[in-house]
Amino acid sequence: MFGKRLKMAAKKAKRKKDKLIESLIAVVGEDAIYYEHEDLLAYECDGYVIHKGLPRAVVFPSTTEEVSQIVKILHAQKIPFIPRGAGTGLSGGATPMGGEVIISLVRMKQLLEVDFENRRAVVQPGFVNLKLTNAIAEKGYYYVPDPSSQRTCTIGGNVGENAGGAHCLKYGVTTNHVLGLEVVLPDGEIVNIGGIPDMPGYDLLGLLTGSEGTLGIVTKITVKILKQPEAQETVCALFDRVEDASHTVSDIISAGIIPAALEMMDKIAIEGVEKGNYPVGYPKDLAAVLLIEVDGIKEGIPEQIEKIIQICQNRNVREVRVASSEAERQAWWNNRKQAFGAMGTISPDYLVQDGVIPRSKLPEVLEKVAQISSKYGLRIANVFHAGDGNLHPLILFDSRVPGDTEKAVAAGSEILKVCADVGGSITGEHGVGIEKKEEMRFIFNDEEIALQVSIRDVFNPENLCNPDKLFPTASRCAEVKAVKRASG
Repeated sequence: MFGKRLKMAAKKAKRKKDKLIESLIAVVGEDAIYYEHEDLLAYECDGYVIHKGLPRAVVFPSTTEEVSQIVKILHAQKIPFIPRGAGTGLSGGATPMGGEVIISLVRMKQLLEVDFENRRAVVQPGFVNLKLTNAIAEKGYYYVPDPSSQRTCTIGGNVGENAGGAHCLKYGVTTNHVLGLEVVLPDGEIVNIGGIPDMPGYDLLGLLTGSEGTLGIVTKITVKILKQPEAQETVCALFDRVEDASHTVSDIISAGIIPAALEMMDKIAIEGVEKGNYPVGYPKDLAAVLLIEVDGIKEGIPEQIEKIIQICQNRNVREVRVASSEAERQAWWNNRKQAFGAMGTISPDYLVQDGVIPRSKLPEVLEKVAQISSKYGLRIANVFHAGDGNLHPLILFDSRVPGDTEKAVAAGSEILKVCADVGGSITGEHGVGIEKKEEMRFIFNDEEIALQVSIRDVFNPENLCNPDKLFPTASRCAEVKAVKRASG
């Protein structure tokens, strides 16, 4: 075995580097680039594993200046490139289509500054989400956006996808917490955007946040940090009917209560999480569970809890109770946040979708999801941020069975069409990437897509920065047609 490794190492050492690889090594050093086939395999996709492609190289800069130099080299040679964080994305946003250079930002992982007086922090893009809260918790502060992958996802990736999380209902998604960005544009120029509260002019921060790496590469992020709430309580409500749980969600919001988080799991999702690493003992015959968390001033919490319990009881709840301790509250949330990964305990493969609907349409949409499940003969687990209507149907399939993957993709597309038809969206936090770019037509016509492409072209005119993502492939043709019509 050792001899085989020596031979492989010798073969790698003798393999000739092309001029591009040599020029990139000159910027970052030999130990900060992958270009051999076996090394590149780990970067052929992100968390969306249905489509894969091989990059030409993966380079690991450590500074903004190195990112800029790398981009200038690639721009000059018209070589496409992809910014990449931890690779936890779920829509193929960091998946190569074939031949791009991946610029991995995982070595840019420092917490640069914390300003408690002004409630802000400055991080590099490779800084892991949860580490920010851990770093400032001793002072009584935290960073709000909390995707389920917060133990591994990076804040730079969160900016790219405009990530949300369980607590986005009350506090908003990533864009509501970004104050400033340092960005390397697709030609290598370094610019600073934002940083001043209520800055006049166009909202470029809002434009860049959620742009999925198509407008530039974020290399420094200034974010809000918040004081931890004085008190918080979590209610767990168990239901025998999904319809009762769905109506409870709307009833809580209609009562004037805005929970910090309002999460729901159905029977199949519960089956998965109870077989995962953090079981809490939910009954096996349970149809749905709601987790409802309220926070704020200590004196106001009991009244809200009392109202929530009463609303649940009015909707035929089987059992409803408040967490008896912080340990129990954390156990409930750990159980919920493992939901995606726990699907591996009940299915060889799964595809997660990310549609958004009006809360009032929840019972109707869940019924249609059940019909789609029956149509394709695939089980679908429903896990969602119920409070803001962000659904995460998990379509369970077996890629070893011929046709199963195709059925899962088709079922996912139909679910997104249902979401769009009831006045919702095709994504709430996972992004479009390559997975949903054709489904953009469910909510935008050709002229609207062409307009967005024209905005991209202001920043990325040659489509080198994360190319062929976000927009349907024919959108360029639509743009040309629109221009011709306008010119007569």
